[in-house]
Amino acid sequence: MRIAIIPGIDFFPGRYNGLVAYSRFRIGLIQMACSVDPNENLAKAGWRIREAAAKGAQIVCLQELFRSQYFCREERSDLFDLAEPIPGPTTETFSQLARECSIVIVGSIFERRAAGMYHNSAVVVDADGALLGLYRKMHIPEDPQFFEKFYFTPGDLGVRVFSTRYARVAPLICWDQWFPEAARMAAMAGADVLFYPTAIGWNAEDKSTIGPSQHDAWRTIQRAHAIANGVFVGVVNRVGHEGPADAGLQFWGGSFVADPFGVVTAEASADDEQLVLADCDTRRIEEVRRNWPFFRDRRIDAYGPILERMLD
Repeated sequence: MRIAIIPGIDFFPGRYNGLVAYSRFRIGLIQMACSVDPNENLAKAGWRIREAAAKGAQIVCLQELFRSQYFCREERSDLFDLAEPIPGPTTETFSQLARECSIVIVGSIFERRAAGMYHNSAVVVDADGALLGLYRKMHIPEDPQFFEKFYFTPGDLGVRVFSTRYARVAPLICWDQWFPEAARMAAMAGADVLFYPTAIGWNAEDKSTIGPSQHDAWRTIQRAHAIANGVFVGVVNRVGHEGPADAGLQFWGGSFVADPFGVVTAEASADDEQLVLADCDTRRIEEVRRNWPFFRDRRIDAYGPILERMLD
């Protein structure tokens, strides 16, 4: 498995400086291809989490719906059998791994909440194995081969930020990454890092026509969230082709980490399974926000109309 890491600051645990406590931490993004066997994918994720921990990662994030191939390419009621409760088998595995490796795990799960009600969710497990909670994807897309409205009920928990052993993290999921409101709310709630587990790629027609511009827009919007909010952003996508050879989806990989001014500090390739590692320092958040004080200059008295669907 290839490692993508940009040399950065030396790691050390949280340090106290005057009245402000800063921390340094290393995040790991696991970009992988998925087979049709959920247990095989879970086992693969497990040994790659251990590899990330061995490389010094303290917060590890997996891609969207990593336990299966991206089943939303088609509408089939039997595929609801892939869902599981939270807590459940995957969170039990995460808890064991987190305790064993002293790492935080952010993982995406197809959640069975009740009969006929399913969510696309992300859980956060702390370094002691405790399940801190979950986030349910709020923005649900509907496009050719992305038939998510068939499977997922929109999330009802709002944007959530979790205080882990190493940093405050906010999990958001794939289509959420196109919406600046979610990123802003997470930053306002104190997130140090926004994580975006993702499953995005091209169908054959899109890749041949608008492929490069589509990928550039995806990368740009998430760098913009980092800049506009002065936070770290970690995006982890899958790789490989899924579906019929002459159709299906080609996932474009490209998992990356951006610092609080949008600088991409580590990035994976488009085709390979890779571990992306990046060192983060909350002093960088402080530095960027002091020089680019977007939060200070927000005109919250003027933003009421943003709650409307449109301003006709």
